[in-house]
Amino acid sequence: MLSRERLEAEEERFLASYGMKSSQSRGRRYKETEHPYRSSFQRDRDRIIHSTAFRRLEYKTQVFVNHEGDYYRTRLTHTIEVAQVARTVARALGLNEDLTEAIALAHDLGHTPFGHAGEETLSELMKDSGGFEHNRQGLRVVDKLEKKYREFDGLNLTYEVREGIIKHHTPYDLPEYREFEPDKSPALECQVVSLADEIAYTSHDLDDGLKAGLLGEKELREIKLWSSIYDEVAKKVSEEEKIRYETIRSLINLLVNDLIVETERRLQHFQIKSVAEVRERKSIVSFSSALEEGYRGLKLFLLERMYRHYRVIRMAEKAHRVIESLFEVYRKEPKQLPPSARESLKKEAIERLVCDYIAGMTDRFALEEYKKLFDPYTRV
Repeated sequence: MLSRERLEAEEERFLASYGMKSSQSRGRRYKETEHPYRSSFQRDRDRIIHSTAFRRLEYKTQVFVNHEGDYYRTRLTHTIEVAQVARTVARALGLNEDLTEAIALAHDLGHTPFGHAGEETLSELMKDSGGFEHNRQGLRVVDKLEKKYREFDGLNLTYEVREGIIKHHTPYDLPEYREFEPDKSPALECQVVSLADEIAYTSHDLDDGLKAGLLGEKELREIKLWSSIYDEVAKKVSEEEKIRYETIRSLINLLVNDLIVETERRLQHFQIKSVAEVRERKSIVSFSSALEEGYRGLKLFLLERMYRHYRVIRMAEKAHRVIESLFEVYRKEPKQLPPSARESLKKEAIERLVCDYIAGMTDRFALEEYKKLFDPYTRV
């Protein structure tokens, strides 16, 4: 029988000395009895998967609004891809796969409907009311907004998963987050997720952009990193669609392998032997400088040719109008919110309550609410 104690013993035996062991977790905000067959990080992963916020990722935009087509990535499919890449890297480096997976599955829980356009809009609307940022919102979701347990609000996740959410890509030095030691780096498992996120969205945005016709094969061939992989694939594959798929697959493989090798090199160079030593250094998990230059060119291409494409800008502007309109109408008359959303009105400012409500919406629900509130022929 594989009990939790045996799982923890296996971690001690097989994980690298700098990998985060579940038995060494700083614990949860609210004391709980440990599970007999799951480690603390496995338990966190399962709580995240069963959360309302996680299910809603299925209908939240990555780049394309959900109704644009059922082929394109959503926040949920993106999250699954991040978890897959992150686990591969964690396993190769001897890190804790369960912790890595939990952070990966939670990293986008705070995202708004309509992708980054939604986040930018809420950030502007909330600039005088405490601000808005999706990592902070993700922590707020797992600490407070999920309502599933009798004993506490939130999911009562471990310190390490919560730290992984708030320190995803960006360090924080705000009073309310001092518990996460903003002057120190997070565990390697968190650092891996940040880079896995980048690998996933770069590769699948290329795939989605080509499929949608926002990017041209000819234009992409001008990018050295892409063309070098493409030319090698084209020697073995003749069908254009398969060449594109194999090129993207090979790009992911190149990035993942480079990340593993370079991170291992840095671990040895700095002689990292413990989690404590990891926290004292910046950016141990990294791509090599040789790859970074070409990769930077590819990311710049995506920024200029896809994220600033007129069709994407149109979608972003529609998102801005929808969210801004919803925010203002709810703020002026909170009674239009459902009773469940108004429960916190005595504890929260109306702006924060409205922000939480909108941030939790799916694209589809936000559009339906917009129609109900502004289209006189739509039933409320």
